[in-house]
Amino acid sequence: MARVDSIEGRLARGGFLDPEAAVTVLQRLPVEAEDWWLGELARAGDPDKALAHLERLIAHDKDLVHELCADKPWARRLIALLGASDGAANDLAAGQPWPEALAGDSEAMGRPAFLAALTEAIGKETTPVAREDALRVAYRVEQLRIAGRDLTSEDPLAAEEIAGRELADLADAAVEAAFGLAREEVGPAAQNVRLGIVALGKTGGQELNYVSDVDVLFVAEPVSGSRGEPLVSNDKALQIGSKLASAVIRICSANSRVGQIFPLDAALRPEGKAGPLVRTMASHRAYYESWAKNWEFQAMLKVRAMAGDLALAQEFEDMVRPLVWAASERPEFLAELRAMRRRVVAEIPAKEREREIKLGAGGLRDVEFTVQLLQLVHGRADERIRWRGTLPALNALIEFGYVGREDGNTLAQAYRFLRALEHRVQLVGLRRTHLAPATEAGWRRVGRTLRLSDPAAEAEHAYQRTKRLVLSLHERLFYSPLLEAVARIPTAGLRLTASAARQRLRVLGYADPDGALRHIAALTNGLSRKAEINRQLLPAMLGWMAETPFPDHGLLSFRQVSEDLGNSQWYLRTLRDDGVTAYRLATVLGSSRYLVGLLRRDAKIVQMLGDDEELVPRDRNQLDSQLSIIGRRHQDPAQAVLEFRGARRKELFRIGAADLLGQIDSWAVARALSDLTAATIHASLQVIVATHPEAPSIAVLAMGRWGGREMSYASDADAVIVMGEGGEAATKQATAVVSELRQALGSAGPEPGLEIDLDLRPDGKSGPLVRSLEAYRSYYEKRSAPWEAQALVRADLGAGDQELAERTLRVMDARRWPAGGLSADDLRQIRRLKDRMETERLPRGDDPKRHLKLGPGGLSDVEWVVQLVQLQHAHDVPELRTPMTLRALRIAREKGLVPAADAMVLREAWMLAGTIRNKIMLVRGRRGDVLPSDPVELAAVAELMGMDGSSHLVEHWAKVARRSRRVFERLFYGEA
Repeated sequence: MARVDSIEGRLARGGFLDPEAAVTVLQRLPVEAEDWWLGELARAGDPDKALAHLERLIAHDKDLVHELCADKPWARRLIALLGASDGAANDLAAGQPWPEALAGDSEAMGRPAFLAALTEAIGKETTPVAREDALRVAYRVEQLRIAGRDLTSEDPLAAEEIAGRELADLADAAVEAAFGLAREEVGPAAQNVRLGIVALGKTGGQELNYVSDVDVLFVAEPVSGSRGEPLVSNDKALQIGSKLASAVIRICSANSRVGQIFPLDAALRPEGKAGPLVRTMASHRAYYESWAKNWEFQAMLKVRAMAGDLALAQEFEDMVRPLVWAASERPEFLAELRAMRRRVVAEIPAKEREREIKLGAGGLRDVEFTVQLLQLVHGRADERIRWRGTLPALNALIEFGYVGREDGNTLAQAYRFLRALEHRVQLVGLRRTHLAPATEAGWRRVGRTLRLSDPAAEAEHAYQRTKRLVLSLHERLFYSPLLEAVARIPTAGLRLTASAARQRLRVLGYADPDGALRHIAALTNGLSRKAEINRQLLPAMLGWMAETPFPDHGLLSFRQVSEDLGNSQWYLRTLRDDGVTAYRLATVLGSSRYLVGLLRRDAKIVQMLGDDEELVPRDRNQLDSQLSIIGRRHQDPAQAVLEFRGARRKELFRIGAADLLGQIDSWAVARALSDLTAATIHASLQVIVATHPEAPSIAVLAMGRWGGREMSYASDADAVIVMGEGGEAATKQATAVVSELRQALGSAGPEPGLEIDLDLRPDGKSGPLVRSLEAYRSYYEKRSAPWEAQALVRADLGAGDQELAERTLRVMDARRWPAGGLSADDLRQIRRLKDRMETERLPRGDDPKRHLKLGPGGLSDVEWVVQLVQLQHAHDVPELRTPMTLRALRIAREKGLVPAADAMVLREAWMLAGTIRNKIMLVRGRRGDVLPSDPVELAAVAELMGMDGSSHLVEHWAKVARRSRRVFERLFYGEA
């Protein structure tokens, strides 16, 4: 009894769910082999079923158990098969085949060995029906022998590829044997016809499943006589060939008392099931050259000579392959394939969608479609990636840089897992299915055959995780804009002589084709992985940069950025795998000298181009937090400010790239630049003040465009600075702080400078840099000029001591929002100053009509009108007390102080002028207040503005400015 109890415990630990029942069966086995039997059964997918099926077989043949003990490898394979496949167990119990057929040597076999085994089995029978059944049984023998080898492999995922190749070789042999039987059936007429049988799909790719349709295509030609003449006409050859093909299909597909080989499916032939079963080579060629649809070329990717007249089948393969590799140039090729994939997923029944291993999202088909699409696009010019099988093709795509190593290896391992899972669920009933298990018992059985320690939970978790990984990679690679861009390039454009390349570059719009070729050579020469990836990237990058205003500069910048980043793995990997990043980088490099300048200082910031979230400008709170962390890392204020400037450069690139790529509008640009200026000055002031413990409290009040949160890329930070205490010592300390602040932020260096302009302070350039709050109060009450009140309209919180800034703004309020509005004398002075500015401040030689700031109808006109309205009415209309031009204009319109039509005209002019100025800065990399005279730069600005040509931009600005000037003259010089 103790022995029985011991065995039951061991059985339970070995995975038996009913160890008590198992003991009864095991007691009939030889005691001396007990440990071995327990060990092998414990390795089975379902030990209880393996033992139950084994008992059925022993009941048919009492000697089987002794034979198995004498041939341990056979016993191991048989037990593994019985534990994984109820279908195989049923066939073996029915003698189709008998278990002994699986005994003996079980090394992996190829097509010749399989064909010899099948032919030998057929040769033992004499009648047609018996010969066909012999083929069916012999096929099942070899199929189960493959399964036995697969299930006893130490590495189930590695064995998957071997099993798929063996099953395809076995299918080749079965079709060849069936073809021999078909020739016997058709009789002597078959001698007059050549029939080539071509494998497609998984069979063609030599990655067949255990239970699958076998896709084929037939091509027929008459046999030629001794003088080369056809022995029969084409029509007769097609008639005989159709009989042969039909017989082959029937033999393979029919279900007899001993079962079926596999369904032989010719539905992928030209015109599908509506088309003739057999065609001549000329008919096939005509169809594929003129009528085939895009998806049919994808189906031909795995074409392979299979059986019958192999020379004729090979001739078909040689004919169609060049057409396959040119297919991606066809109209809507990518769009149709992508739509077909989406349609397949959408048509899966909802209840099966999560369990669909083959067709579901993240399933086998997503891996296959991704690999095939990459092959079809890049394989036009690169024969090294023209493989039929998914894994060999994926390995080539990895090796030659079309897919990153990490992504490619992840995809390959996922494919192996999904294929192994598909094989396991098909083996259970030996029936065609692609559905993952629906029960814990099903997952347990599969998981055990995959050697997982916690089989049920691990297998299902691995399946869900694998699907997510595949779907993520599929969506990134399958829908990559880079793929689409390369697909649009004619094959001839991917293989050009130097002369042809020079001409193509000139046609694309490169002004210096020789220089462009030098850059291309520098990027692509050599055998390194970097050069390999650049060779893949450049066709698309060149095309994208050709669509930008400065393609030559873009290509030069691409070379420089690539050299700056050296062999950084993430850079080229990101560009290759993320078409969005590559496209945006090409756009930036070919459109904006300003952004290129920022990028060259730290090329790693290119990473933000691939993520829309990364192109959202950071708000003031986020910036303050980021700069505060930086500040705490440094004891030396100079180093801290230098790092602040570096952070500002990165943020300037973020804002500029978002602007250039249309992610944000001009108003968002202005707000973001103003917040960035405030945060940078505030953080810098804090670290500098910390080294001056005797310094008074200091506040920086934002003025001008900074105060109105209306800054452009070229704006200085207009400001006035106030200290909390008066006296000589406080002034000396505060002045030292401010001088150090301006020097630290504005000095030349590796990072863009930020100029703090204090010209709007009391007494202008001749006045002290810093005054106390009481000094400001005294000045504004006694000595300030009317124009200074106008400058104060845009004063607002900037940086430093906020409480001190707010007190100072309250002092300014009495001057900028005067009770009763402006006096007649103040109004005359303001109008006189505006007249003088128009004649004195406009640079000599500039065309006033093209000047965006000081010209008629420009920024100055709009702002002076709005500020005049504020000075006149803000005391009585508190809503007008805002430093923001457009907000004040809106309030003025709502309160009836400016007619609605006039407000619309002024707003349009102000927005247009500000947008053009920013685009000029992006294009040139330096500030500009005048519409460019250089036609190339003007065209570039117009392009960034989304306008149809530079003349349209000039005419549009002239029209808007004229309207704005008329409104300005009426409101500014009319009755106040």
